[in-house]
Amino acid sequence: MIGLALVMGFSIYLSFPIILRRNMTARSTVFLVSFAVGILVFLLGDIFSDVVSSVYASGSYIGDPWLSVIFIASVGGLFGILYLVENLRKDPDSNDPFVPTRVALIVAIGMGLQNLTEGLVFGSAYDVGLTGLLLVILIGFMLQNFTEGFPIISPFFGREKPKASLLAGLYFIGGFPTIAGSLIGYYYVNSYFSVLFDGLAIGAIVYIIIPMLRNLFKQADQAKVQRLVYAGLIIGFLAGFAVNVI
Repeated sequence: MIGLALVMGFSIYLSFPIILRRNMTARSTVFLVSFAVGILVFLLGDIFSDVVSSVYASGSYIGDPWLSVIFIASVGGLFGILYLVENLRKDPDSNDPFVPTRVALIVAIGMGLQNLTEGLVFGSAYDVGLTGLLLVILIGFMLQNFTEGFPIISPFFGREKPKASLLAGLYFIGGFPTIAGSLIGYYYVNSYFSVLFDGLAIGAIVYIIIPMLRNLFKQADQAKVQRLVYAGLIIGFLAGFAVNVI
């Protein structure tokens, strides 16, 4: 199980070589960042659907009060913490508030929290011996983790080239929680954990989409390729959906 979890979690590194490409054009940069934001938008809906299935169990119209409180507190709490941390450390003399490393770190944290809940599902399926379902989950999560690499590296597109060690660390933050979640899910399954980590992931993603979109449209305006933003967003969203269907 640990071996399969390693393969699933670190499949996020499959998109690693893309950021190492040189001489990327402005059009390619805008499209890839838009593609990454489209994936993030899809992940918001995908993660929220998991929360809904837990809060409104068995098709009930009445949500579980404790799970609802946990979800609201986790989303609002992490969003507020990230806002306070960023604004307390912001340089008032800076003309560009968009810091690629900070944005990429928050995206990686959001991906890691989301992947932790995926690991919980994987570990619990392995525990009950669902072999066929296990294979589907493994392949599906591998493909999804591959696409999740794009949002992590996207803040660097069109800017300074980061060190490979920094990118490797960001990918580790995004991928390793899958393995940790698999171990937790194998020994212990709890809907409160799932809703908590899903809520934290949504809080991080909602927070970071705002500066990513602001910077994206700024880049698109400079390169005069605004239409690529819309194309990349919808293609990224549909790509996330297609991978999730598989």
